[in-house]
Amino acid sequence: MPHGILHIVPTPVGNLEDITLRALSVLREADVILAEDTRTSSVLLRHYGIRGQLISNHKFNEHRISGVVKEKLLSGQSVALVSDAGTPGISDPGFLLARECAAEGIEVRTLPGATACIPALVSSGLPCDRFCFEGFLPLKKGRRTLLEQLTKETRTMIFYESPRRLVRTLEQFVEYFGEDRECSVAREISKLHEEHRRGSLAQVLQHFRAEEPKGEIVIVLAGLPSEGPREHRNKYRGRDGHEAGEEVAEG
Repeated sequence: MPHGILHIVPTPVGNLEDITLRALSVLREADVILAEDTRTSSVLLRHYGIRGQLISNHKFNEHRISGVVKEKLLSGQSVALVSDAGTPGISDPGFLLARECAAEGIEVRTLPGATACIPALVSSGLPCDRFCFEGFLPLKKGRRTLLEQLTKETRTMIFYESPRRLVRTLEQFVEYFGEDRECSVAREISKLHEEHRRGSLAQVLQHFRAEEPKGEIVIVLAGLPSEGPREHRNKYRGRDGHEAGEEVAEG
């Protein structure tokens, strides 16, 4: 009997209409749906009339659940993995199961779809041709060491943060990166009250000291300038890879 397939399925980060037709098809056909929080995922599934076997899969039980899921996949069942919002494995459970299935020779297919970090990056106005995703910073151990390392990073940086820690994190960013470093704080991506607050770290910090932040937060921070004023300008390149207006030598 052929093995089943583990489908990693992104779900909307806000607007329920952001789910793809392919994602709905996979969820309808799956024998088992693994959900980070079955209560949260049930809202989405009910909205689209999907009735499947839901199994809880979160950071506190994923080691135990992975063995059960592998047995189902090896027996030919199809499994869909979802998180509360966005793409599983990106600051959400999913990496462990994907790694173990790949090691067993079980096919893992990840559908393209919703994530908070890419819309926040593209909307930021900061360079998005090269970037690094840092997710949530360590709360204590290793936090300052990592921030010190990132002071040398020239790529645009993306961080996730909770609203209650946002001001403290921005204060630390001012300490390590300087108050003039450009940044954008995206809030409630794809939801009714979506907001993008852009400016220097000092300006954005001042805003959120005055206005209590709420909702899901993505911080996009400019990298260390390496080319003076040109560093924070996206360059248009044509299909041949050359910058617009750049002369190309013949031969």
